[in-house]
Amino acid sequence: MNLELRHLRVVCAIAETGSVTKAASTLGLAQPALTAQLQRIERILGGPLFERDRRGARPTALGELVLDRARVLLPAMKGLQDEAARLAGAGDPLRRYRFGGVNSPILGRLVHRLGGERPDVQISTYASWSVDELAQMVAGGRLDFALTGVCGDATPSAEFGLSWREVAVDPVFVLLPQTHPLAGRKEIDLVDLRRETWVAAPGDGCFGDCFAAACARAGFTPRKVYEADVRAAEDLVDAGTAVALCQATFRPVAGLVTRRLAGTPLRWRLLFGWHPETPAAVVAEPVLATAVAAYTDALAHHPDYLAWLLAHPDFGVQPSGVGGVRTA
Repeated sequence: MNLELRHLRVVCAIAETGSVTKAASTLGLAQPALTAQLQRIERILGGPLFERDRRGARPTALGELVLDRARVLLPAMKGLQDEAARLAGAGDPLRRYRFGGVNSPILGRLVHRLGGERPDVQISTYASWSVDELAQMVAGGRLDFALTGVCGDATPSAEFGLSWREVAVDPVFVLLPQTHPLAGRKEIDLVDLRRETWVAAPGDGCFGDCFAAACARAGFTPRKVYEADVRAAEDLVDAGTAVALCQATFRPVAGLVTRRLAGTPLRWRLLFGWHPETPAAVVAEPVLATAVAAYTDALAHHPDYLAWLLAHPDFGVQPSGVGGVRTA
């Protein structure tokens, strides 16, 4: 058996975590399987790579040598793969649009609009719970555009070199069963939900970054938070087991209602991103304009919210910035 790049990733994972058990968890492998793999790698290289005891795993002299080489080779190979992907995708950028989305409320309408405007264009979508994963895929040429959101004034990581533009900013709403005692109100004070159990979708930045802080400002600590996909979250709310934060343009669901939080303690900024050095950059501005139009389309299903936006110009699509859309 020859040494492969995946073997070097294993060695690096063990060194970075300081433990075979932790490395197995990071790599999504069973600990015995990773131990067996490490033993095979050590046989290939002719000696032990780690000293292992109760305190963890520490590289031997041979292990340090392998790590030094791996830390050069792995980034170099990653760079090669990204450049190859960009080159492979460098055909006519007007013929293919590849979108990635994280819980985006307008992705479907954006695809519909683009399909009508450009029937000659091949459109594909990719869903992820991770903004960083989408940004990495855009930077590596595997996606052209990313649609995601951030809470408050946060911005996505600058690590991947993407250009981010704000499509719109919305207050965060709460999703309740129609039978909830507070469902009859037009807006609800966050503190009045202090006894509720909550549910959130994976990757929902509002819970990780802003929600707990908003609750603290309101004088309480939120109770248990379930994690579920969007459909399961709707079921939990419908059953009366939990309530959920949701975007203002959340599509109406029978038996559930969305209500504004009084004083708008949470804001959600919908962002559109691309890499400035890829072919997609040539068409980014018109596609961004279509994304703004798709957001406007979504408001037609929410006449009460549309009326609220007219009285609150700091929300919705903002006129400042290049092309009428703010830079994130």
